[in-house]
Amino acid sequence: MKMLIGIDVGGTTTDAVLVDGSRVEKTAYVPTDHNDLLGCLLGALDELVRGVDVSKIERVVLSTTLITNMIAEKKTDPVALVLIPGPGTNPQDYNLGQSIILDGAIDFRGKEIDRLNESQIKDAAARIKESGVSRVAVVGKFSQRNPAHEEKVSQIMSQILPGSKIELGHRVSGHLNFPRRAATTKLTLATKESYARFALAISRALEERRITAPVYILKADGGTLPLEGSLQMPVETIFSGPAASIMGVMALTPPGQTSVVVDIGGTTTDLALILSGSPLLSSKGARVDSMLTHVRAFAVRSVAIGGDSAVDVAEDGLTVGPQRNGSPFCLGGTGPTPTDALRVLGRSSVGDLERAKEAMAGVASRMNCTAEKAAEMVLDSVVEKIASQVNEMFREWEQEPAYRIWEIMKKEKLEAQNVVGVGGAAPALVPLIASRLKVASIVPEHAAVANAIGAAVARPTITLNLHIDTERGEYVTAEDGIMGKVNEKQMSLAQAEQLARRLLVERAGRLGIEEYAAEALVTSSEVFNMIRGWSTVGKLLDVRMEIPAGLLSSWRCT
Repeated sequence: MKMLIGIDVGGTTTDAVLVDGSRVEKTAYVPTDHNDLLGCLLGALDELVRGVDVSKIERVVLSTTLITNMIAEKKTDPVALVLIPGPGTNPQDYNLGQSIILDGAIDFRGKEIDRLNESQIKDAAARIKESGVSRVAVVGKFSQRNPAHEEKVSQIMSQILPGSKIELGHRVSGHLNFPRRAATTKLTLATKESYARFALAISRALEERRITAPVYILKADGGTLPLEGSLQMPVETIFSGPAASIMGVMALTPPGQTSVVVDIGGTTTDLALILSGSPLLSSKGARVDSMLTHVRAFAVRSVAIGGDSAVDVAEDGLTVGPQRNGSPFCLGGTGPTPTDALRVLGRSSVGDLERAKEAMAGVASRMNCTAEKAAEMVLDSVVEKIASQVNEMFREWEQEPAYRIWEIMKKEKLEAQNVVGVGGAAPALVPLIASRLKVASIVPEHAAVANAIGAAVARPTITLNLHIDTERGEYVTAEDGIMGKVNEKQMSLAQAEQLARRLLVERAGRLGIEEYAAEALVTSSEVFNMIRGWSTVGKLLDVRMEIPAGLLSSWRCT
């Protein structure tokens, strides 16, 4: 059997599980200290492996909020963003912060239509040097079709800015959509060094504990990557917490189900949708700090309400959240929370009952009611907020292409049929939420540590988007900007898909996950003939292949 470890850093607790085959053998958790995420991970790990033969551990998977917190708390490294937008665009509309704009343009086929201005590039480098910023992101529109401009700017700037770290947009993402590529490149460079230090510290800590198993990181699309392979794209690990909850639900419920996922933590509640066993992906990519990116991510909404949300009474009535003022009163905190309300009503055994009653009595005195009635009002507010957000989320989900395709294929209108709850407060709250929505409630065994289970048993995923221009005799991959030559002007889609598969296998090998390449599927392919005069002069072919999100074959829902 495979002994696997999954560790999830949540807003309130860091949970860890030890999985042996399809069984959860052991669980552990420690309070999350957002100023010491590494310490939380290692604390949970040490608790988990106490008395365990670590030589039998085959894989360790981490779901961490490191990158999420860095961006949310404005603790990323400063980056000078240099853009080559070409005609017809206004970078000031992209919400990317301050940027330096350079002349020059590449068209959608990769042909230079406006030359760079070298003196302008040198002036820009001098301004960056004067500012003291040592990281530069250079992104040109359509650079994924021809990176010559980005490479030329990098060459000139590296001479004026020796020792600076320069990231080029086509190496980060080759997808169309210039603003998203610029945002992804900027965030990648802003987080890469801190993430590398974190990864090194993890590797050394595991070595000290004589754990030699490979370490993986959970990504926003529910897949895993080897720790070393994630160093080039740290922003892919953002929102790994919500991804872990979705993978946990997939692990703990029968395959092929359609479910609304409600992950109730101490600070937030995350909502997501699984359609016939496949989590719904956001077609727009992850939204990070108000910027859309090229990071593949599940369609998730986070609601600022959880078991530790602060309860208050103002002139306009009772409020719950969005702020969290520490632990629940019944666990030694300073103020009332929904966790205290659950304890008073007998829906939870967490914490000291007398302190919970004291917390609710304080609320009741300001609401002119009993402590029990106050607790009921607190829970009703929590349930109403989450239920209304589920309904609102359905309206957003309807705009996702995968959602519409599912309805067409199933020939039915999707409505919430069951709510699957995970997280520490799920057993107490999810039945109430499901009742409000008039649907079935499912709270699987091990729901409290579902995120850690999801991390432990999630398989690796990668995607490869291949663009071929047979007239130019070139191809490029969107994920890492790798370019090459093709000789067949009348290439068929079957030939293009064969090339895509070969390139995906090669990419999987570079990332250390070649054993999973056999799971890759073609998810879309299309061809456009290019006509000049009365003759076909070439083709544009696009193929998308991916190893989709899923569970390790060793895991079976029991």
